[in-house]
Amino acid sequence: MPGFPPIEMKPEGVLLLVLPPLIYSAGVSMSWREFKFNLRPIALLAVGCVIFTTCAVAVAVHYMLGLPWGVGFVLGAIVSPPDVIAPLAIARRLGLPHRILVVLEGEGLANDATALILYRFAVMAVSTGAFSLSSAAGSFVAIVICELLFGIAVGWLSLRLRQWAGDPRVEITLSLLTPYLAFWVPEHAGGSGVLATVVAGLYVSRNGPLLISAATRLQGIFFWDFATWLIEGVLFLIVGFETRALVEASKSLPVHDIISAIAITTVIVIVARFIWVFPGAYLPRLLSKRSPGATNEPPPRRGIAIVGFTGIRGVVSLAVALALPLTLDNGDPFPHRDLILLVSFGVIFLTVVGIGSTLPFVARVLGVTEYGHFEAKHEREKEIAARRELVAASRKELNRIVKERQLPEGLARFLETRHEMRVRALPDPPAKDGEFTPATRGAIMVREIISIERKLLHKLLREGKITDETRRRIERDLDLEEAVVDNREKNSPL
Repeated sequence: MPGFPPIEMKPEGVLLLVLPPLIYSAGVSMSWREFKFNLRPIALLAVGCVIFTTCAVAVAVHYMLGLPWGVGFVLGAIVSPPDVIAPLAIARRLGLPHRILVVLEGEGLANDATALILYRFAVMAVSTGAFSLSSAAGSFVAIVICELLFGIAVGWLSLRLRQWAGDPRVEITLSLLTPYLAFWVPEHAGGSGVLATVVAGLYVSRNGPLLISAATRLQGIFFWDFATWLIEGVLFLIVGFETRALVEASKSLPVHDIISAIAITTVIVIVARFIWVFPGAYLPRLLSKRSPGATNEPPPRRGIAIVGFTGIRGVVSLAVALALPLTLDNGDPFPHRDLILLVSFGVIFLTVVGIGSTLPFVARVLGVTEYGHFEAKHEREKEIAARRELVAASRKELNRIVKERQLPEGLARFLETRHEMRVRALPDPPAKDGEFTPATRGAIMVREIISIERKLLHKLLREGKITDETRRRIERDLDLEEAVVDNREKNSPL
C-alpha cells in the first residue's frame, strides 16, 4: 500500500501464529461420525490427490520452466491443498448434496497435514541438497503416528481442563490455547503440527458436546467465527504488503516468465484434480468392496465432477507460501523464492476468481442442486421427527417426576408451561414449493414485534424511565429471542 511501511515478519511466524487456530476451528466444526463414514473418499483426496498434484506440478515446472526438482516440489506442496472455506460456502448456498459437502469439508481438514509434511521434506531437500525416499517415507509414517497420539492427548487434556474450569471465559481461553499446544510441540520436535491440531479438533468435536456447558458453546461459536474471519483477513492483508515487496524484488524476472509459470501451474493443479477424482472414486470400490469408509451405492458421476471442480486454493497455501525460508542452511538465498511466492499468489487468485465464479453455473448445469434441495427437505423431516421424539420423551419424564417427587404446585406449573412452550415451538413440516409455513410467517411477525419493542425500549431510556443497565438486560432477552427465530428460519429447507 502506498505510504505504508512494509510489514516485517519472520516467515516461520506466519505458520506458528496463523495456521493453528484455522485448522483447529475446522476440526471442531467437522462431524466425527461423518468424517469416519466418508473416510475413504476423504483420504483419497486429502492424501492421494495432494501427493499426485505435488508431483504433477514438480514435473511440469521442471521440464517446462527449467526449475530444479526441489524447487518444483516446494511449489507443488504449496499449491496442492485446496481450500475448504470458499467452495464449501458456495456449495452450501447452492444446496449441493450433503455427502459432497462432507467430503469437501473432510478433505479441506486433512489435506493441510499432507501438504505441510510434503512441504517440510521439500524445503529440507532444497536446503541440504540431499533427499532419500525411503527415509522420507519412514519419517512420514512416524510423524503421522506420533501426531495422531499427541493430538488425542491434547484434545483429552483440553476437555478435562475446560470441564474443571467451569467458566465460559476461561474455557474459551483454553480452547484458544489448545491449537497452539497441539501445533507448536510437534513442530518444534521436527513434525508438522497440522495433523496433531486436526486430531485435537476432531477429538473435541466427538467428545465435547456432553462436557462443554451451554453458555460456553454459545459464546464460543461467536468467538471462533469472528477469530477465524479476522485471521483470514489479516493473512490476506499481509499478502498485499508482501506482493508489493515481491514485485519490487522480482523486476529482474521477465514478465512473460512469471505469467507463464502462473498459467502452467494453475492449469496443472486443476487438471490433476480432475484426473485423480474419477479413478480415485471407482478403482478402490472395484478392488475392495469392504475397505474402510466404503458405502453401498456407487458415487454419482455428477457429484464426482463437482468435487473435481472445487479445487480453489486459499488461506493455507497463502500461509505456507509466506512461511518459505529466506535463506538456506548455509546462508545462501532460498532459490527462486520470489518466483515461488508470485506463482503461489497467482494460482490462488486465478482459482478463486475462475472456479469461484463458475462453480454455481457448473452445479446448475450438472443438476446436482436439485438433488441437494430434495435431500435438504428430507433432512428437515428427520429433524422434525427427532424434535418430536425429544418432546415426547420429556413429557414422559415430566409425568414421572411430578408423580414420584410430589412437587409444589408452582414448580409443577412451571415445568408444565415449559413443556407446552416446547410443543408450540416445534417446527412445521416442509411446505410445498412457493409456499410459506406458518412458522415462517410467524417468524416475520415476531421480527416486526421485536422491532417495535426495541424502539419502545430506547424511548423509555431517553425519557429516563429506565437505566442503561436495565435496557441492556431487556435488550439481551430480545436479542436471544430474535436469534432463535433467525436460527429456525436459517435451517429451514425454504
